[in-house]
Amino acid sequence: MNNAAPLEHHPAVSDDILLDSGARDPVYGEIYPRLDGFKLGVTNAWTAGQPFDFYRRMRDDAPVMWSQIKKPASGFWSVTRYDDVKQVELNPQLFSSQRGSINMSVLSNPTGKAERLMYAAYNSLINLDADLHRELRTQQAAFFFPTYIETLKRRVGEKIDALLDNMERQGPVVDFAKLFSIELPMFTLCEMLGVDEDDRADIIKWMHYLELAPQFITHPLRMLLSEPTFPFRFENMLHDMFSYGERVMADRIQNPREDLLTTIANAKLGDKPMSQSYLDGSWLLIIFAGNDTTRNSLSGTIRLLTEFPDQRQMVIDDPSLIERMSHEALRMVSPVMHMRRTAVEDTEVAGQRIAKDEKVVMWYGAANRDPSVFPDPDVFDMTRPNVDKHLAFGHGVHRCLGNRVAQMQLKMAYERILERFPHIHWTGKQKIEPIILVHAISSLQVNLYGKDGKRPVQVAVAK
Repeated sequence: MNNAAPLEHHPAVSDDILLDSGARDPVYGEIYPRLDGFKLGVTNAWTAGQPFDFYRRMRDDAPVMWSQIKKPASGFWSVTRYDDVKQVELNPQLFSSQRGSINMSVLSNPTGKAERLMYAAYNSLINLDADLHRELRTQQAAFFFPTYIETLKRRVGEKIDALLDNMERQGPVVDFAKLFSIELPMFTLCEMLGVDEDDRADIIKWMHYLELAPQFITHPLRMLLSEPTFPFRFENMLHDMFSYGERVMADRIQNPREDLLTTIANAKLGDKPMSQSYLDGSWLLIIFAGNDTTRNSLSGTIRLLTEFPDQRQMVIDDPSLIERMSHEALRMVSPVMHMRRTAVEDTEVAGQRIAKDEKVVMWYGAANRDPSVFPDPDVFDMTRPNVDKHLAFGHGVHRCLGNRVAQMQLKMAYERILERFPHIHWTGKQKIEPIILVHAISSLQVNLYGKDGKRPVQVAVAK
């Protein structure tokens, strides 16, 4: 009989999470108007893409605008100018990621629906502040340094070639998002984490359900009508996913490997191991966060190359411009559309007073098209002198840990796509999911050989 005392785990930050108060109006008077024309807090509003015209009006007339959201959630401040977004990002001691999570709303959950998923989200790296964030980020950092990324390149290159071969077989018209954008980052992240081949199909399935989770939690009736069996499948999926995570983490503690799952499983603060919520949240965050930026930037860039053929030709003529093109596409696509912070004391942004515990939402798509920083912001121009100054990966202490991994994949993908399919053309058909956090392109139809292009006929060479 084992009488050893159970290990004491580091306390979960979700024990002190700030719930929405339901406030309809801010504590201090508003110095900017509330603009009509787009409902920022309504998921279905986002299926036509980002509201760049509305962002422009906000930057011009209401750069710190109070935005209401459906009850019982409380309203929030929307920040849209580049310098103001940077101010919020660079002052984590005033604008906390931890106090109220990065979610636009945190509501009480009396039914306990998807509770473990919510706790996993609140306790992951992206929702931690200051020393907690820095210490745990440092423990994972080796997997995001250039030395390690170099070791991934061969495998990533082979995967890109295999995906392009598969598209070519199915062409000329294919769904680029489904056959390429969704597949590549998932492969890379599974390689980094050390997910066994046999488990990868499950991971892809779970990610699909997790993307739908916010809609299910906020609009259960609508989801029930569109997918009647979703609630039952969702509960089963959560059970399977968390059971898998527990099993893998326990195995990596007993049998460590040279992979990121081992690093997460053995994370400690001081001498205390992390809570199960942190372990749950950490591996899911890496798959979720690492997946979204790369996936949606890939699809969004193919769209841009069709809309700006002069830029495509520049890159075909000079492939050394691909890195610049990748940055400019990240600026214009802004795949992560917003992040939320919570004021820890009374403060102000652009002259607007903000009260303690009020929510501040930074709109990256608006900041990345601020004409005071990026002249002619709606034009795709990879020759901009400040092409890499976009905020698509965030800024400051929470700048995306995986940005180098994302950029490596994007650069290799664009090099090989344009080499094989220089005329790849978006047909105009796409599907954007009703998600507020990321610009989620779930379908993007392309013709691999150009507008109305046909598969090239291979002529047999006489010997």
